[in-house]
Amino acid sequence: MARACCGRGGGHVRVHGNRYQVDPQLVGQRVELVFDPFDLSFLRVRLQGQDMGTALPFQVSRHSHPKARPETPAEEPRTTTGIDYLGLINTAHTAELAAKVNYAALGEPPPTPVVDLTDLPGE
Repeated sequence: MARACCGRGGGHVRVHGNRYQVDPQLVGQRVELVFDPFDLSFLRVRLQGQDMGTALPFQVSRHSHPKARPETPAEEPRTTTGIDYLGLINTAHTAELAAKVNYAALGEPPPTPVVDLTDLPGE
């Protein structure tokens, strides 16, 4: 239950820190606000059990009721497969690198220069 009070441009009501504008004819009346706790952007206004329209959002800082919690249960943890995917990728990558051709190892080694020590000057 909330009481509509005077404000700029008509009556306002407060719910969980939010302000909503209601019909100015409801100022000073005790009204009932009907809302979804997960969506505080839409409120219905009732006066003595009769529908009096919608409360228009004026200043909304909270979009759900502070105690509203989703009813869906937490997801069960999945069992692990025991497969080391990163290890498999690393092994495949290492094998691929080892299978590549090493062109430097394919050629003949360069000939080593032969130095004739008999032709050295000074002897």
